[in-house]
Amino acid sequence: MAIKIYIDQGHNPTGAPNAGASYFGQDEQDVTYEVGQILASLLRTDPRFEVKLSRPTPETVVGTSNASSLRERVSQANSWGANYFISIHANAAENPKANGTEVYIYRQYTQANWLGEAVLQGIVETVGTKDNGVRARPGLYVLKRTNMPAILVELGYLSNPGDAEKLKNDRYAFALGIYRGILQYFGFDQNA
Repeated sequence: MAIKIYIDQGHNPTGAPNAGASYFGQDEQDVTYEVGQILASLLRTDPRFEVKLSRPTPETVVGTSNASSLRERVSQANSWGANYFISIHANAAENPKANGTEVYIYRQYTQANWLGEAVLQGIVETVGTKDNGVRARPGLYVLKRTNMPAILVELGYLSNPGDAEKLKNDRYAFALGIYRGILQYFGFDQNA
């Protein structure tokens, strides 16, 4: 039976409720949409995985407000019976020197923790971003309300010139890093 992975491409298109951050001419929701699409394509080449996306098209709007957008993403994953939930985001900070990749989980020493560590390692090794670690953030709705192990991946900082360049030009590499991390987590051969 295939492992069901729900890929949540964080935020909605520009102009819709729950749109993401914008820096250096890039919108978070566009970055997350494309990385999610590439990740889904990589996973779909492997019969061991079944994939569902929160935003199957660039125009897909999930929910009618910030709160209902988060609720709908969790509801879709729960009702589909996903085995794992991966939410993709791009970070931002007032300090433009802040950079790197981090993964948020509900609680440490759980399956989500181990998946988060593998995904973080996959991204850092593939893209070359700074490793900011796996951090427990139990207040995040998508981590708290999902019925399956869930991680929220902050790919890099849109507000940092170096990370922004990677987020613009290396989206395939970010998706590949997540994919490699997933394979590592399951102990699957990455050369198969």
